[in-house]
Amino acid sequence: MTTQHSPVPQQQPPFAGSPVVRGEPTGGVGPRFSLYTEEFAGDPHRAYVAMRSRYGSLVPIDLAPDVPATLVIGYEAAVRILNDPDRFPADPRTWQTSIPPDSPVRPMMEWYPNALRNSGDLHLRYRQAYVHAIDGIDLHELNQTVERLAVPLINSFCETGKADLVTQYAFPLVFEVLNRMVGCTPELGERVANGMAALFDTVNAEWGMKHLSEALMELIFQKRSDPGSDVTSRLVHHPAKLDDEELLSNLISFYGAGVEPQQNLINNTLLLMMTDERFGGSMLGGSLSTRDALDEVLFNDPPMANFCTTYPRQPILVENTWLPAHQPVLISLSACNNDPAIRGGDHIGNRSHLAWSIGPHTCPAKSPALVVVQGAIDLLLDALPELELAVPSEEIGWRPGPFHRALAALPVSFPPAPPLNTV
Repeated sequence: MTTQHSPVPQQQPPFAGSPVVRGEPTGGVGPRFSLYTEEFAGDPHRAYVAMRSRYGSLVPIDLAPDVPATLVIGYEAAVRILNDPDRFPADPRTWQTSIPPDSPVRPMMEWYPNALRNSGDLHLRYRQAYVHAIDGIDLHELNQTVERLAVPLINSFCETGKADLVTQYAFPLVFEVLNRMVGCTPELGERVANGMAALFDTVNAEWGMKHLSEALMELIFQKRSDPGSDVTSRLVHHPAKLDDEELLSNLISFYGAGVEPQQNLINNTLLLMMTDERFGGSMLGGSLSTRDALDEVLFNDPPMANFCTTYPRQPILVENTWLPAHQPVLISLSACNNDPAIRGGDHIGNRSHLAWSIGPHTCPAKSPALVVVQGAIDLLLDALPELELAVPSEEIGWRPGPFHRALAALPVSFPPAPPLNTV
């Protein structure tokens, strides 16, 4: 598969907001797939198949009502775009001038002074501070933190024989681990949690961003005068000398990259292990490991399914499609990993997926994320090895939203077990 980039001739401008597919009977602009519906959330892989059949690698989509974008579902096209920040920068400022302030996806996509939403020298400055803050995390201590926090959560439901692992385990565990990483108090952490939930679900997103920002600014002020061994303190006191707005944006990015993806990865992996006999079904006698299950989920159902947004500087031709300037181009990490052009056979043990992205915006927190996620899963399964799905798998629901692959609930049952010794 080859991908070519070239500017669009002046006499053939693309339709605003949507990719123009050469040969489309409707003037080059075909119907858009909606990524925000419950139907899409329920079976995105079916939608990706339909997209590929109709459009190939680049698909016209709606992220929200009247918010058009392009979704990249071809692996090779995604790799080229992610490695070409000069022509595909991450800066959305031109685009967002055309998006209403109350658009449900705007808070997740608009410009902020952080590594995720910038390119070039500014991106490098932010990323250096961000990576420094993450690299200071002691992974051995992090593993102990996961255990200290997981045991009381498991003890809160182990004697009842049932639980919802989304609300009773994965979310509270991941969130409290992140609070410890950034040095956040429980009160501030609860406020951050409420804001993040509204932001990712694109419901009351504007309220969520305001609530989140106020809590994190209080944390920044605390760490400026009383630093500790935590992510916030390392950001605040980094030689890049980030100002308050920059510190806030990079902390939001840290929570955004940690809460939703990690809890989804825990839940999606547990669901796979309970429904696939290769992993034992009820967890007893499975031939494959937790890490094998994680790798498979990162290929098939990565927790951030459609993300890594860029905005072409000028109209550009990719394969058979003109991409309009300054309009969002999202990478479907899920669909690209399952591109028939590169997918073949068993992927157990294969870690060449795009779930962590690639290029200058590659996730810098892969190692701590895997410590948290694998530790959370192993601790739960060691305590409750006969864990089973409490409802038929077809009754499991998924939260709507264009970006994530997220379970609405994960009800499980198991033989009641005595509480674990606290760590």
